[in-house]
Amino acid sequence: MNSGHAIAPASVETRTIHKLRIRIIPFLFLLYIVAYLDRINIGFAALTMNKELAITSQQFGLLVGVFFFGYFLFEIPSNLLLHKFGARIWIARILITWGIIAALTGIVHSVSQLYVARFLLGVMEAGFFPGILLYLTYWFRQREQAQTIALFMAGLPITSILGAPLSGLILDHVHWLGLSSWRWLLVLEGLPAIACGVLTYLLLPSRPPEANFLTREEKDWIRREAKEAPSLCDPGPDGCKGMASGSNRFHHGERFICHELLDATACEVVLSGLLQHSSGISGHDSAFSRTGCDDSRLAQFRSAARTSIPYSDSGTHWRN
Repeated sequence: MNSGHAIAPASVETRTIHKLRIRIIPFLFLLYIVAYLDRINIGFAALTMNKELAITSQQFGLLVGVFFFGYFLFEIPSNLLLHKFGARIWIARILITWGIIAALTGIVHSVSQLYVARFLLGVMEAGFFPGILLYLTYWFRQREQAQTIALFMAGLPITSILGAPLSGLILDHVHWLGLSSWRWLLVLEGLPAIACGVLTYLLLPSRPPEANFLTREEKDWIRREAKEAPSLCDPGPDGCKGMASGSNRFHHGERFICHELLDATACEVVLSGLLQHSSGISGHDSAFSRTGCDDSRLAQFRSAARTSIPYSDSGTHWRN
C-alpha cells in the first residue's frame, strides 16, 4: 500500500512537468526569437540605412542606446502590470505594440524620427524578458527553472543563426514598390510580433487553473506545490504565495518592491536581468561590426550571414 501511494504522486508530477515543458516552453521560445530579432535587426538595416539617412557612427551608437533607455524606464512597471492583468493579456499587449512600432520604424525619414521609434520600441518591449521569468514561476519549481530558462534563452543564438541570413536575403532581394530594402527589413520582421501577440492572447493561459491541457488532478498538484515549494508562485487574487515555505513574502505594488528587492530571491532576478541586458548589448555589439562592412564589396547577405557563425557554436552548449 505504501508503494502504491508513493508511485501515484510521482506519476502525476512527471506527467505534469512533461506537459508544461511541451505546451509552454516551445511557445515562449518562439516569442523570444521574435523579440530578439526585432531588437537586433537595426544592425542589419544599418548596412544600407546609414548611408540613405546620413547617419554617423556616433548617431548609430545613440540609436542602440536609446532602446535600452526606454526598456530600463518601464521594465519594473511593466512586470507589475503583468502580474495585475495576467500574462495572457499583458504579454499579448507587449508583442502587438512592439510589433507595430518595429514595423513603423521602416517608414522613418530622419535620424530624429528613428530616435523616437527606437525609444518607443524599448518602452513597448519593456518587461517582456522579466515578465517571462515571472510567468515561469507560476508553473515550475526552482528545481525545474534552471533548465526551463535555458531552453527559453536558447532562442537567442537561434535568432542570430536564422535571422542573420534572412535579413541579408531581404536586404539583397526585397525592393518592392520602389522602397529601400532596409525599410522592408524592418517592416517584414516586425509583423511576426503582431501575429504572435494575437496567438498569445488566444492560446497562452495566464495561470494553471486556466490551462485546458491540464487535468484537474494535475492542476491540484501544481496548487499543492505552490504552497510547499520555495519558489513556485501561486498567482491568486492576494498575490503570489508560497515563496518561502508557506510564508507570504510576495506582495503587490510597493510592498513587493520593499520586501523582495532586499531578498535573496531578488538577487536571482537581478542577475537574470543583467544576463538579459548583457546578451542584448552583445547582440548590438555585432551590429557595429556589420556596419563596418558597408564599404566592402561583400553582398549584404554574406555580410549578415557571417555574423551567425559564432552563435551556431554557442547554441550547441545550452545544457552546460
